[in-house]
Amino acid sequence: MAIEQVKEYLAGFGLADRVIEFTQSSATVAEAAADLGCEPARIAKTMAFDVAGQPALIVIAGDGKVDNPKFKAKFHCKASMIRPENLVEQVGHPMGGVCPFDIRPGVPVYLDESLRRFDVVFPAAGTAASAVRLTVPELERAVQNFAGWVDIAKGWQA
Repeated sequence: MAIEQVKEYLAGFGLADRVIEFTQSSATVAEAAADLGCEPARIAKTMAFDVAGQPALIVIAGDGKVDNPKFKAKFHCKASMIRPENLVEQVGHPMGGVCPFDIRPGVPVYLDESLRRFDVVFPAAGTAASAVRLTVPELERAVQNFAGWVDIAKGWQA
């Protein structure tokens, strides 16, 4: 089961006890925020993109949206999401549970600047009914295949 693999992965960082499981879906930002009792912006949504034929993950604050010109300037291609039916094969997690932990080898993970304003954020933990409570430095440390910080989100600045 994906959540057990994510817990095992996070145990290597001393963070397995931060995983939270829900009895209902937390697959959307709104659902996760309601389940956790936090503001939607603190949900660290992991988005899966096809970048020049290869998968890449970008973790963005819940209130951020992809800014297409910024994405193209950074990755030199149009922002194109990986199709839901290809997520497990290409990334390692199903839709609603995509996270930056225990993913397929070689898939780069970027963190968006929209996350830096928070002390604590909540990415998914491999299923559509899970999350993990992490500080931003813990998230940066625990992300598999960390490729760096990017600024590709819009709509979150004051």
